Amino acid sequence: MSLNKFYNTLNGQLEGLLSAERDWLANTANASALLFMELEDINWAGFYFLYGDELRLGPFQGKPACTRIPVGAGVCGAAVSTGESQLVDDVHQFPGHIACDAVSASEVVVPLYDEAGRCLGVLDVDSPSVARFSEEDLAGLQDFARVLLKSSDLPAS
Repeated sequence: MSLNKFYNTLNGQLEGLLSAERDWLANTANASALLFMELEDINWAGFYFLYGDELRLGPFQGKPACTRIPVGAGVCGAAVSTGESQLVDDVHQFPGHIACDAVSASEVVVPLYDEAGRCLGVLDVDSPSVARFSEEDLAGLQDFARVLLKSSDLPAS
């Protein structure tokens, strides 16, 4: 199956999963579980939510993680400070990388924005393999985030 078709199917699954629920906590918990179950070669999938000038750990699947990340620090903090998704082939080469799990080698982070353009947090997915994620993965995960945002009443930071 092509990656494009995979993500279309995954995002359809997410729409179905969230169709009867708008609660942000339940929806982000189920979204992280769906990613962890369906994506190959990942070791962490979850969310961080913005509170002031730091990201705080939200629902996730994987090993225990960093609970607070300053905006601008690491890949997640960079996504918030730049307002752009981050696709990192080798996190050990990323300036200021925060090693919550030393096994992680590549990462993709998608900032989550509400309808007013405020950043609410990030979707974060890690892999133990270098260069695991492609531009197609990034586009698919950006679409995944849009489905989640459309289907959830996420908290304002």
